[in-house]
Amino acid sequence: MPTSAQPPAFSIASTDAQRVEDALALIAPKWTTWTAQTLAQQGHPMRVRDVAARLPFISEQLVAKRLAVMHADGLVTRVGEGHGAPYQLSALGESLASVHRALSDWSLANLSLGKVAGAERVEDAARRLHLRHSTAVIQMLDAGGPARFVHIAEEAGLDNGFTRYRLNRLQADGLVTRTGPRHGAPYVLTDAGRALGPVYTAVAHWSNPTAIRREPSTPAPVTTATRVHARVPLGSDGARTAAALRRSAAVPSVLFSHAPQPQPRVPAAVTAQSAPGRGR
Repeated sequence: MPTSAQPPAFSIASTDAQRVEDALALIAPKWTTWTAQTLAQQGHPMRVRDVAARLPFISEQLVAKRLAVMHADGLVTRVGEGHGAPYQLSALGESLASVHRALSDWSLANLSLGKVAGAERVEDAARRLHLRHSTAVIQMLDAGGPARFVHIAEEAGLDNGFTRYRLNRLQADGLVTRTGPRHGAPYVLTDAGRALGPVYTAVAHWSNPTAIRREPSTPAPVTTATRVHARVPLGSDGARTAAALRRSAAVPSVLFSHAPQPQPRVPAAVTAQSAPGRGR
């Protein structure tokens, strides 16, 4: 019996669309990757306040809520009982490293986000991919080539209104484009959409319970932020998050692919490219 933890090769067409989207839905919520990578970096159980101290741009209340949801989803466990018991990654949470790596690699190769935090890059990629029926549309275009709106709706089994909404979102996320400017021009995958095979492979392997192994997480070397006094309150937008990151000074960590440096305010049009406040 093979013992390698390497996932088997899956094409886009062979992906179980609903399974992949269900798995991505666990990863996509804001701050999930930041929290998981903080726990992986420290390598020991952490209380809410300790996780919050490592993520100075998130309120402690929000960290507590995020950990509670991750606990319900099976990504973390608690050590001991009672209020305030520390959290640590579960086997499922530990095995997220390969998915984070695949999402980050795909984003770096296909998206022009500039120098953004590694964890933010992963969350941005997951938010582009997790929405229901996105995978089915991508699969159809990958297998059949350019297709008109009506054909996509028919093949994906979606009504016209939802198909239009989903295609608009996929276009905005850089996964789908049209072959021409005329009304009715067929849709086709972008280079980023066609490059999703390794991402789907990693997610499908991760979502298979028999593939989960307790192995040391080996995220790529990156950098994080030291604590700052200003926290981003609940409900604040992505621009304020970006501003908090820019104010942070660099120390070793797994959360950033680039050390945040003080810099002039980024224009809204540029900041919007990484879409940290993207709706779900």
